[in-house]
Amino acid sequence: MTDTKLAPYGIFVLRLVTGALFLTHGLTKLLVFTPAGTMGFFQSLGLPGWLGVVTMIAEILGGLALIAGIYARIVSFGLAFILLGAAFTAHWANGFSFANQGGGWEYPMMWAAVQFALALLGDGAYALRPTRK
Repeated sequence: MTDTKLAPYGIFVLRLVTGALFLTHGLTKLLVFTPAGTMGFFQSLGLPGWLGVVTMIAEILGGLALIAGIYARIVSFGLAFILLGAAFTAHWANGFSFANQGGGWEYPMMWAAVQFALALLGDGAYALRPTRK
């Protein structure tokens, strides 16, 4: 049974935490690795370099949208696919455990599942622009 009085606040917490994590990942790509470095890393995986910049922008804007509650269901759904891409391209060969050298696929797959769950659950409390049903 779902506690309909508290569930929106639980969703809100998940939205804030995952939004902050996406924002941090995107800003790390921008400010630490730089766009050129991010493009180079994506190319080293056999992906087009421009996809690194698109991912960086999606993480930054998606993180901000989740924190603010702007169309959070749609944003969560889209960001889940970025995480699946990370799991299969950057982490799969490193094995399951994220503690493995280079980080395994455990963490991005769990995070993708959380994003899909948020897309199913709804926008939660304090959403500035709730997704219309």
